[in-house]
Amino acid sequence: MSNRPQVDAVVLAAGKGTRMKSDRPKVLHELAGQSLLAHVLDTARAAGIDRTVVVVGHQADRVQETCAAPDLEFVLQEPQLGTGHAVQMAEAALRDGGWTVVLAGDVPLLRAETLRRLVEETQAQGATASVLTCVVDDAGAYGRMIKDDAGNLVKIVEARDATAEELAIGEYNSGVYCYRTDRLKAALGNLTTDNDQGEYYLTDTVGWLVAEGDAVRTVITDDTDEVVGINTVDELQAAERLFLSRRNED
Repeated sequence: MSNRPQVDAVVLAAGKGTRMKSDRPKVLHELAGQSLLAHVLDTARAAGIDRTVVVVGHQADRVQETCAAPDLEFVLQEPQLGTGHAVQMAEAALRDGGWTVVLAGDVPLLRAETLRRLVEETQAQGATASVLTCVVDDAGAYGRMIKDDAGNLVKIVEARDATAEELAIGEYNSGVYCYRTDRLKAALGNLTTDNDQGEYYLTDTVGWLVAEGDAVRTVITDDTDEVVGINTVDELQAAERLFLSRRNED
């Protein structure tokens, strides 16, 4: 990415991870000898991203001490009012004039080439933003991607808010995004908490950008394992098995 516009990353790492049944912050649980967060930060670096803002919250000091590095900036999200609010906390640290990718600190199987492709295809398509997605037969509890006839993204509908017709859509939100930084900042400034959780949703940036006339696209990964998040010990063990088998194949 050195000859392209600068790219910052925002990594969301504030969560407690209650379902891990442990005092340790979720992103510090280990997979193949490295914390989940360290895997994600390594992926960002390998994708050519030279600066990452890490949003911390639960046991912020412990997370920061564990992962501190010269190319990282840490910002505190306290209280935690949703994914959109988390990125709002990082907004002041983002450099103007380039691009920003947003991803969670618990996706250790995401490949660097996929993250790089997300940025490159967003730029190549002339889009303001794009969402990394997967297509499956049944997307379960994931947010569905609602598109127009031209393939532009119109909005992301959470599964609990979706109609039967929308639930039949197999393309779902992986939670990995790429934005033109100036338009991300504009969208963040227009988020509201008008939803059943009373939180600021990052997904609402998509609807706002579309309403403003911005082109928002999706970039599909064929490997659903890449974007699997980790919320339980069982999911962590399953991800480690996937990670090790992939490493053996490589």
